[in-house]
Amino acid sequence: MKLFSRSAALAIATIALAACVTAPPEPEPPAVAARTSAQMLAAVHKAAQGGDDRELNVQPLRDPEVEDLRASAGKAVAGGNPAAAAAALDQALGIVADDPAVLQERAEVALALGEFDQAERFAERAAGLGSAVGPLCRRHWETVRQVREHRRELASAPLKRPNQAQLDEQTAKLAALDRAIGEAGQQFDTCTVPGINRM
Repeated sequence: MKLFSRSAALAIATIALAACVTAPPEPEPPAVAARTSAQMLAAVHKAAQGGDDRELNVQPLRDPEVEDLRASAGKAVAGGNPAAAAAALDQALGIVADDPAVLQERAEVALALGEFDQAERFAERAAGLGSAVGPLCRRHWETVRQVREHRRELASAPLKRPNQAQLDEQTAKLAALDRAIGEAGQQFDTCTVPGINRM
């Protein structure tokens, strides 16, 4: 009887201990390698180059106060203070709300701050107001393209234990982002036209 009681007690203790042991956690999906703000800005700045050296690049006359604010913003960016640059450019936009160059600079500062939706809005607004060709035009559309590609990188992250509806939703979202990236690329391509040969 004592042997049975000891065996029963041992069995109960084993079951109780087994119940306390939790299953190992499921592995997390691998992290998405999304581009950084610095990489996005480098791509935007590179896009402004590479045009024909005969390419038309119109630089309008600007209010001296706006130019001072732009210069302050440039110094703030160079000094690693994009928040101060944003404040200076916001002040400049209070004076000239429709200046494509100031809007583009504000878009790039938004990129530096990781404010991607804002960066896209500023760049699209600048593109709608500015020249349809030239280096500034390429900066507008490369900014838009970089934001959309970043958004796609995040959207392509593996789902944790997805059901079919979630997979379908992700597929549709990625297809829409691919179309949006393609549209930005087409706009970018139209920004470069051969220069006039005056020889």
